[in-house]
Amino acid sequence: MKRTQSGMTLIGFIIVLAVVGVFAYMGIKLVPMYTEYFAVKKALSQLSDEPGITQQDPARIKELFFRRLDISYADSVKKDNVKVLRREANYLVTVDYEVRRPLISNIDVVGHFTAEQKLTRSE
Repeated sequence: MKRTQSGMTLIGFIIVLAVVGVFAYMGIKLVPMYTEYFAVKKALSQLSDEPGITQQDPARIKELFFRRLDISYADSVKKDNVKVLRREANYLVTVDYEVRRPLISNIDVVGHFTAEQKLTRSE
């Protein structure tokens, strides 16, 4: 009885290993970008829960926001990326920033993130 070999060859295994390695490396570069974005969203959410936030001036609101970001080690958001606009008796805080991380050689991964939070009076 003739037996046929089944399974992967060494070359096939190396190719699969290389593809998995490239995706794992990309994940290592992308995951911190998204965890930073979720830290921004969390800081905005916490800011909206702050009592008396609508009575503060925009500079104080930015300061409180960046204090929360410092705890999360979110370094990609700069002061120019945060806009605080007055809307009637409320504020609208918009964070619009871009993260660029080197991937391989001269290839970069670029992430553009936008988050908004409406700060309303809590009665």
